[in-house]
Amino acid sequence: MAEDRGERRPVSAPGRERRAALEDVREALERSHRVVLTTHVNADGDGAGSELAAALHLEEMGCEVAIVNPTPFPDAFGFLLGDRPAWTPEDREGRRALEDADTVLVLDTSETSRLGAVADRLDTLKILVIDHHPPTPDAIGETVVLDPSACATGELVYDLLTLDGGRPGVREARALYVAIVTDTGSFRFGNTTPRAHAVAAELLRAGVDVEDMFRHLFARYTSHGLDLLERALATLEVDEDHALAWVSIRASDVEETGASAEDREGLVEYPRRLQGTEVAVLFRELARGRTKISLRSNGPIDVAAVARDFGGGGHRQAAGALVERPLAEVREAVVERLREAARET
Repeated sequence: MAEDRGERRPVSAPGRERRAALEDVREALERSHRVVLTTHVNADGDGAGSELAAALHLEEMGCEVAIVNPTPFPDAFGFLLGDRPAWTPEDREGRRALEDADTVLVLDTSETSRLGAVADRLDTLKILVIDHHPPTPDAIGETVVLDPSACATGELVYDLLTLDGGRPGVREARALYVAIVTDTGSFRFGNTTPRAHAVAAELLRAGVDVEDMFRHLFARYTSHGLDLLERALATLEVDEDHALAWVSIRASDVEETGASAEDREGLVEYPRRLQGTEVAVLFRELARGRTKISLRSNGPIDVAAVARDFGGGGHRQAAGALVERPLAEVREAVVERLREAARET
C-alpha cells in the first residue's frame, strides 16, 4: 500500500450521472477478457497517462491488456511504459492484439476520425469510451463516459479506479498525474478545478514524486529543440487589433535542426504567453502539402469551434486540426477565421 503523506481529505464523490456511466463501463470491462486500449493520433499526456493507469487497473482485474495506438506512443511519456510494449496497427503484434481482443477501451477521444488506422479494425469489437471532450456527431462507443466537466480524461480514470473506495498504486498515480498536470497546463488552464487539485493531492499521497515528474515532463530541452524554437520565434506575427499571435514551422526547419517530435511539443505556448494575446496558433508544415495547426485560447474565443471548421476539434481553449492544404494557404484562412471570431465576441 502506498504511503499516506499528510492528512487525508477525501476527493468529492463523482456526480450521479458520471458515477452511473463509470459503473456501466466497469461492468462491461468485468465481462471482458482481452482488452485493447487506444487513444487519439499523436497522443498527449492525458491520453498516454490514462492508458497506462487503465492498463494497470485492468490487469489487476485479470484482463489481458494491450496498448495499440494509431500513432507511436510518444517518447515524452515513454518513461511511464517501463518494459510494457505499445504498438500501432501496422505492427504485427498490434494487428494481432486487435484481432484477438473482445473489447476496445478508447480514451481521451470519442471521434472516429481521430483514431486513424485503429478505427478500421473496430467493426467486430465491443467499444467503450472514457473521454472529457464534448460529444461530436461521429462519436463512437456502446458504453461511454463523456464528461467535459472533468479537467482531464485522467480524472475520469481516477474515478473509475476509486469507485468503491480503492486507491491507486504508485505507478497508476504517476500515470494519472501526468494526465492531469499536462492537460491543465500545470494547473494554469481554465479547466483546473478545485477537484483537480484534490485528485492531484491524492496522487501525491499515493507516492508521486513531483520533482521526478518535473524532470521527466519539463526539463527536457535539447539543442535541437532550442534551434527549432529560435526559428519558430523568428516567424512570430501579431495582430494587436484582434489579440492574435502565431508562429510557423517549415518542414525544412525540422529536418535541418534535427528536432524530434518531443522538441516540437509546447511551441504554441510561446506566442500564447505574449502579453495581450487572446489566441495563439502554431502552423506546422508537413509532407505532401499538409499543415497541422495547434490553437490555444486565453479568453472567450472557442478555438475548438474554429478547429472544427478545418476538420479538427478539441477543447474550448486548446484545439487542433490537420489540413490537406499548404501552409501559407491554411495560415491565411485560419487567421481570417480567428479575426471573425474575435469580432463576434
